[in-house]
Amino acid sequence: MAKKKNRSVPTPAAKEQPATLKDLLGADVIGKLKEQAASLQQEEDQRKEAARLQKEQERKQKQKQKELDNNFEHLLNSSNMDWHKFK
Repeated sequence: MAKKKNRSVPTPAAKEQPATLKDLLGADVIGKLKEQAASLQQEEDQRKEAARLQKEQERKQKQKQKELDNNFEHLLNSSNMDWHKFK
């Protein structure tokens, strides 16, 4: 059997490749787009942080309510003192 020869595929030169969007846009437009992307990312981070703080606050409030529900003194003070209707 004969050995197969490796044939190299010629790579296209840089000038033969089509122009990209980055090449077509000006530097000022690219700068504005980058600034806008950074501001959107910052707003998204702030929104996520606010949501995280809200969840943490709700969790703490639930924990506090759970502790109060287990406290007999609190339950006694907050209950309706009209025991005659339960006789």
